[in-house]
Amino acid sequence: MTERSLDETEPQAPPAFALTSGRTLGYHRAAVDTFLASARREFETGGEQLDAADVRTASFPLVKNGYVVSDVDAALGRVEDAFAARERERVVRTRGAGAWVEEAREDAQVILDHLTRPRRHRFARTGVLTFGYRIDEVDHVTTRILRYLRDGEPLSAEQLRSAAFRMQRGGYREEQVDALLDATIDVILAVR
Repeated sequence: MTERSLDETEPQAPPAFALTSGRTLGYHRAAVDTFLASARREFETGGEQLDAADVRTASFPLVKNGYVVSDVDAALGRVEDAFAARERERVVRTRGAGAWVEEAREDAQVILDHLTRPRRHRFARTGVLTFGYRIDEVDHVTTRILRYLRDGEPLSAEQLRSAAFRMQRGGYREEQVDALLDATIDVILAVR
């Protein structure tokens, strides 16, 4: 048998997620598979090279016939939750539950202090010729965060993970908004 015929007889593993079709782009399959395999190894061996924040900020190229973005994002959310729970367990085991709660409380207070700024002035803005996140949309989401932290209104990490903002000239700086959303997700995961 030739090499080619050997490869043809080996069964192909089904894709891990649904695939896009037509003109719809999806995440690069090999990039996602490689990242998730390394995350699984890291989690199972108890390594400290990867944490919940790394999972949250993972990104993949968009290609034709890639994995459906929403399916992968949902799986990444579950992986992030698992890493966050492991991180919480480590801190509680080594420093005690009080230290974990105090750290989460301090992080929440920093976010709360930031969000008490007036609407339309909560983040730095891009220049008039540069695009940033739409101010009204960001203010809507950050008002929900404010109500969660101040009044205990329900808000989930998944709701923040899926938050998307249209762009506008002179909008809020993306990196500042993203950092605050990430910090809020950390607080939500800490107090579960």
